Amino acid sequence: MITTSPSPALTSTASEIAPHGVTRPTFASVLPAPLPRGLRKEADEMTLDAFLDEYAPTTGPLRLGQWTCTDGDRPAGRLGPQARTYQATLAFGDRISTATAAACGPVAALTAMLYDQGIAVETVAFHQIPAGAHTATFIRGSDGMRTEWAMGWSDDATQSALRAVIACANRLLTA
Repeated sequence: MITTSPSPALTSTASEIAPHGVTRPTFASVLPAPLPRGLRKEADEMTLDAFLDEYAPTTGPLRLGQWTCTDGDRPAGRLGPQARTYQATLAFGDRISTATAAACGPVAALTAMLYDQGIAVETVAFHQIPAGAHTATFIRGSDGMRTEWAMGWSDDATQSALRAVIACANRLLTA
């Protein structure tokens, strides 16, 4: 079964911060650094739960399953960035497939995989904020007609970025 759970630690934090009936903190007050400019005003006015529901959806038509770099142990043959081969299990609606792409990094590889599936997501802005043992990744993506902000959350920076791309794709697909 393919699931995307971008924020289990963050959602448990949200429920623990304030008891029932007490005003919950805004999302912006939880992170140790300022949010990207395009999100600051909204985040200042949204509760943590509302922000997560809006910008880090855990459901949607697109889901990311297993993710691997298939040649990560390959020694470098030259200086500078080098393409690696990545493989992912992607589910779109009821269709589940395995996708492969060669790219200089995981976000570029996932973007190429999505494009091959007919899902356009161009990264317009990318921000990562360390938050204790976790990383919050904010992506502003475009499908060529609209732009949307999305967030990924994980204890691994790469997984956080991948979750942000999937959240952004889902926001663009359902907007």
